[in-house]
Order: sequence, then structure tokens, then C-alpha cells
Amino acid sequence: MHYSSQMKPVSHLKANAAEVLTRIAEQRKPLVITKNDEAKATLQNVASFEEVQETVALLKILALGDQDVAAGRVKPVADVVARLRVKHTSG
Repeated sequence: MHYSSQMKPVSHLKANAAEVLTRIAEQRKPLVITKNDEAKATLQNVASFEEVQETVALLKILALGDQDVAAGRVKPVADVVARLRVKHTSG
């Protein structure tokens, strides 16, 4: 996505806040807010923000898993299954 078409000055946001929020909710595209012709912030609807946060959380989990593999902190799946079976039958 090219954000250059989604840029508006802060003065536009101030003058048209309700319209801007409606557009962001309907189009689900972020809006880049500029000040003195320089990008300063982005606005996006809450659902899109939540999706991004969930994606980031999943990527962090994957990165932690990769670090564990690289550090050798892994166990064969057969060992894990056997341990789970013992816990399940004794619990």
C-alpha cells in the first residue's frame, strides 16, 4: 500500500474529525497525518489496530521459538507426548 495517497495535514483532521473517523472505519485504511509536510502519525480503525497487535504477538511467539531452537532448548516430540500421557493418566 502506498501511503502517499492516504496523507492529510493535521489541519484537515482538526476541521473534519468526524468525517475522517467515518472514512477510516469504512475503508479500513490507515491515514497518515502530516505537520509541516512531514509525516507525524497514523490513524487507523480499532479493528485493524487489534489485528496488527495480534499479528505482532504471534510473530514474537515465533521469534521466541526460533531462539529456543537455535539455543538447543528443544525436546523430541516423543518425549513430550510420553510426559503428557503420564500426567494425564496420573492426574
